[in-house]
Amino acid sequence: MKNIYISLGLCFLLLSCGSSFQGFYNNHKTDVGATSFQVPNFMKALLSQISPEVNQAIGNVSDLKFIKFDALNKFKRESLIAEMNAVTNSGYTDVFRKNDIGNTRIISVKELGVVVTDAIIFNSTENETTAYYLQGSFDPEKIKSFADEDAFNEFSNSLMQSYKTNINPSFNSGK
Repeated sequence: MKNIYISLGLCFLLLSCGSSFQGFYNNHKTDVGATSFQVPNFMKALLSQISPEVNQAIGNVSDLKFIKFDALNKFKRESLIAEMNAVTNSGYTDVFRKNDIGNTRIISVKELGVVVTDAIIFNSTENETTAYYLQGSFDPEKIKSFADEDAFNEFSNSLMQSYKTNINPSFNSGK
């Protein structure tokens, strides 16, 4: 009986967040232990100031959302993976998917011709779960490169550092 309630709760959770990254993001941005940001329109200029490595990897970005969860219990992690599966099953094409007990990595895209217009990059380990949503015009090979764990981690760290630096400019830069 307990499993039925857990299954019903997970189904309700999946329906309540919708099948979009924005729904997933809105549903979890206030979770305890979550770190998140989205770049509003007035800050789009920041995206052009991203480090050369990040800029080379992602190219022309018109929308960027990020969310990270730390200190997850098993149920929370499984529910995040299930929700992301629902999102990527709604009009996205998987470029890469790896499902291990200790690591789930999903790279899923929407395309217009030979150009990737939307990309979701999701990585979930036993210690942390991270998800990016990118909208713009991207080289499919660059997006595919995030299947490599080292490339994903380098991208993630560089993007976070660039975003933090650009969102918190020093007012005493001349000193």
